[in-house]
Amino acid sequence: MFSSVAEEMGATMQRTAFSPNIKERRDFSCAVFDVEGNMIAQAAHIPVHLGAMPLAVRAAMDVFEEGGILPGDLVILNDPYLGGTHLPDITTVSPVFVDRADEKVHFGYVATRAHHADVGGITPGSMPLATECYQEGLIIPPIKLVNAGVIDSALVDLICRNVRTPDERRGDLASQMAAHRVGERRVAELADRYGVDQLAKMAAELLDYSARLTRARLQVIPDGDYSFEDYLDDDGIDSRAVRIKVKITADRGHLTVDFDGTDPAVQGSVNAPAAVTQSAVYYVIRCLIGDDVPGNAGTFEPVDVRIPERSVLNPRPPHAVAGGNVETSQRVVDVVWGALADAIPELVPAASQGTMNNVTLGGYDPFRDKPFAYYETIGGGSGAGPNHPGASGIQVAMTNTWNTPVEAMEFALPVMIERYQLRRASGGAGAHRGGQGVERNIKLLAPAQVTLLSERRTRNPYGLAGGGPGRLGRNRLHVNGRWRPLPSKGTVSVEPGDVISISTPGGGGWGEQTG
Repeated sequence: MFSSVAEEMGATMQRTAFSPNIKERRDFSCAVFDVEGNMIAQAAHIPVHLGAMPLAVRAAMDVFEEGGILPGDLVILNDPYLGGTHLPDITTVSPVFVDRADEKVHFGYVATRAHHADVGGITPGSMPLATECYQEGLIIPPIKLVNAGVIDSALVDLICRNVRTPDERRGDLASQMAAHRVGERRVAELADRYGVDQLAKMAAELLDYSARLTRARLQVIPDGDYSFEDYLDDDGIDSRAVRIKVKITADRGHLTVDFDGTDPAVQGSVNAPAAVTQSAVYYVIRCLIGDDVPGNAGTFEPVDVRIPERSVLNPRPPHAVAGGNVETSQRVVDVVWGALADAIPELVPAASQGTMNNVTLGGYDPFRDKPFAYYETIGGGSGAGPNHPGASGIQVAMTNTWNTPVEAMEFALPVMIERYQLRRASGGAGAHRGGQGVERNIKLLAPAQVTLLSERRTRNPYGLAGGGPGRLGRNRLHVNGRWRPLPSKGTVSVEPGDVISISTPGGGGWGEQTG
């Protein structure tokens, strides 16, 4: 019931958005919250968004408490240190008022989070190799964008003046606001049907039900301590690998997930805000307990996440964080699964590709006579499991976006997709083979800046139970008739006719190969 509200909000955003990133890739999320800021329901959108959104909602609630709260209000923010993930992810939060007798009462909140293809910063797409978050784009603290139904046009102008594609940003912000109107209306209709008090009681019982069911499902993990560590290739500035370490303590359906021993925050942008780290842990929990358990605040009640201060998983401002949201979150998933593999080997898959293979590009489009900025993630191989091979060419773990169709990309941008195919023999060997990565070659038809944020270029996705590792990913540039390698993270200027090639990692294999 509540989840259908979030799903319809998402459908509204997808239909009304301007950018391919939201309309085609569906890089957005929607959720419903109670009056205390507890998440009641979420749509099946982006895992890294939804685990962090409760903190953003609480930041918005502080604004409402200070300045008053009225029907038609809406708060906007993207600050990664106040519940955001990285600057391109813009969150909007609005209160839901419903009728009771002759008055309007505050029932809760609805929220959206959408990845905007550009929010300023030093490179198009706002995913640069930065050393401070100020370099990554416009930072929006929690502030009212709409006051009692009146849009603050000056604030919209300020935001759009600081981005490369203002018309697209206006359209995508409008799609988020449209989703809010739908969510508010649908919750009000539920209150009319069941009564406000009964609806609030149903929401509270739903949270309690999810918590009870989660505790019961987590009891499959034998009591004890389980540890694992893995590494990021680098931070984009320093070539040193970055360690992420976890110890999971299971105690009768309760989990303590402790990242003590993880490296300190780094100079580059792979630092992950604590909200992102929590999201990655919650994603694994959701996979373990099954999709029949309603996803809400109760789902995460039996899980205690401990993250050392000033670590790469819990930095302080002004550390850069653009890559932490998309890349470090993937490695957190890998280490949590790796630790659980010792506890429940019959349930845990090998490592998936472990990266989102982020590509941002932008410049001036001479064919359409306007600036352009584009962002996408590229799928790869998923890890094989005890009962199945890995899937090929899909988004894994903390991203849940769709593939950008070749036709949509070529229609909107000065590019030509020269090759898009599975990468043969890239999955790890084993009784069950890992999924295959893909190769995507993008030919530029106009001068552009291209930024890559990727991982698993020097450290393979691991196999389990004797399975082999997945094949490493590879980035290349074809220029002047020759291919040359590109680093896992970097920005390059390209000219018409140059080709960027992204070969994504395969997933790890599971079990020893026989015969």
